Amino acid sequence: MTSHRFIRTFAISLTFAACATALAQTDTVSMPDSLMAEGIPAIPKEIADSVGRYTEFRTASFNSWNPVKRQMLITTRFADTAQVHLVAMPDGDRRQLTFFPDAIQRAFYGPNTDDWFIYHKGVGGDEQFQFYRYDMATGTSTLLTDGKSRNTDGILSYDGKWLIYMSTRRTGNDSDLYMVDVTNPSSDHMVAQLTGGGWGATDISDDGKTIILQNGVSANESHLFLLDVASGQMKPLTPTSGPMIAYNGAVFSADAKSIYLGSDEGTEFSELRKMDVATGKTISLTSNIPWDVEGYTLTRDRSRLAFSTNENGMSVLYLLDTKSDKYRKAVGIPVGDISGFSWRNNDELGLSINSARAAVDAYSYDTKSGKLTRWTHSEAGGLDTEKFQEAKLIKWKSFDGREISAWLTMPPSSKYSGPRPVMIDIHGGPESQARPGFMGRYNYYINELGIAVIEPNVRGSTGFGKTFLKLDNGVLREDTYKDIGALLDWVKANPDLDSNKVMVTGGSYGGHMTYALSYYYADRIACSVPIVGMTNLVTFLENTSGYRRDLRRVEYGDERDPATRKVLEDIAPMNHATQITKPVFIIAGQNDPRVPISEATQFETKIKGSNANTWFLVGKDEGHGFIKKKNRDYQMYATVLFMRKFLLGAP
Repeated sequence: MTSHRFIRTFAISLTFAACATALAQTDTVSMPDSLMAEGIPAIPKEIADSVGRYTEFRTASFNSWNPVKRQMLITTRFADTAQVHLVAMPDGDRRQLTFFPDAIQRAFYGPNTDDWFIYHKGVGGDEQFQFYRYDMATGTSTLLTDGKSRNTDGILSYDGKWLIYMSTRRTGNDSDLYMVDVTNPSSDHMVAQLTGGGWGATDISDDGKTIILQNGVSANESHLFLLDVASGQMKPLTPTSGPMIAYNGAVFSADAKSIYLGSDEGTEFSELRKMDVATGKTISLTSNIPWDVEGYTLTRDRSRLAFSTNENGMSVLYLLDTKSDKYRKAVGIPVGDISGFSWRNNDELGLSINSARAAVDAYSYDTKSGKLTRWTHSEAGGLDTEKFQEAKLIKWKSFDGREISAWLTMPPSSKYSGPRPVMIDIHGGPESQARPGFMGRYNYYINELGIAVIEPNVRGSTGFGKTFLKLDNGVLREDTYKDIGALLDWVKANPDLDSNKVMVTGGSYGGHMTYALSYYYADRIACSVPIVGMTNLVTFLENTSGYRRDLRRVEYGDERDPATRKVLEDIAPMNHATQITKPVFIIAGQNDPRVPISEATQFETKIKGSNANTWFLVGKDEGHGFIKKKNRDYQMYATVLFMRKFLLGAP
């Protein structure tokens, strides 16, 4: 017979258990249904509350000028993803025009009317981008492409009638040239059948008869062609054999007898040059600027050209008169990173700028007066961004004596003393570059956790000349790992940094580096967070999307070659997983077309048996990195918990 005392005690226990469960549910963060996780413990709500304001940064990127009024299209996020907004005046309200669960990549008006604009979007991170026409009067969207394949680039003819773009619809691997009348989707047709995935259209002559095509073979090699629209016939503008030359776009002059282009022929850096179409001869216009020209745009009448250079990670804007081909530096532009600039008329530029203390915002620049006008003031979660720390340039010698550099952001000395824990964040690409811009959510790690952030530019990064860019190609891959080994030596010798508390992280190629360093320097790091990274360059090359496979083989080596394959297998993190003894937090996107989810799952399956501290997070509706805010928020909460536990040693 059961006693009343036992029943009462049992009932009280149930009550306490129910309260504990309710408390646990209240005091922990719920994971969105769009994510899957393994090994991640319950995340205290206190972390979400602490991180909160640092997840509310917004950005506003200039996209296009209205061709009729002084208004602009921007992309910014009010809900989960960046959408198209109309801004009617500087500091005017942002009128949201598109409302999709997936981010808009870009939007642009035609040259003559503001009745419609074109936008570019994929689904769930799949990067199978489509072009749409948005009608301002009705708010409706019309699909202009096939709805299935990958459709990219996108330029409009001078009269605004035709959209010229590249599509993989024929084979899934090759990028062919297509045209469609933006008011008549049924007019969509192939103009030229091409081989390879590196093709892009850079400009069309004002008479609509000739298109400039660029075929990218690698970061170090590309070729330019002229295509006759009527016949589909192509002729090379630049050599298709001989020394490797990289071209950075190309645009016609007003009479179409010349072409402005970026080229590193005979130099370390990409220069702005002018080519005579009839003879193929080029002259350099910027030979006295020892930095890469990385972007340029012409006025509609092609009388003025604006271009920017990457000068030690900072953008510098220049203005060129195409009659004299003389240029001058633009004054009144703050130090930062400039992107997406284009002309409204012959005097005013629209552009996006970001710096260490200001997120990306949309601006206009009056080239006559030198006046810079800020059109958007993106929210910063109530934080005073003027108090954010600025990065400083550091340099060290690698194993072979070559100088490597990085950007170091230290926590505020007024708040933290003693050697600081370190997060080494490695950029992707590999043909990319860490630049001293807005740190966004990373400001939480710096300001609230007291962590020093180092963003290295290992060999293979852009911005340091084409010789430096090639130093990691193929079987030289392991040398980039050694660059970080030398950085770890630098950290150990720095009294302001704690070499016993170092975390490595990075996305894409940076994710691969993170995996590799986790075994290569297993005894020198505390933990690692690889994001959408490759765990074996052989399986990656075999499974990445077909349109990019040959491009990646130039960078990483051809896995079909037995000697190269052996080197790649020897250094593959996948084949050294059991040597990774420190905690690992793996993050991947289910729909990633670049680094397939299989790269992460094969690694997680192998390592979790030997490493109890393996966390795994997958975005079911994400691709090459988390884009949706709810997913990014949870990723950050989990990362903070991981860092507290394994980097900072907090209970």
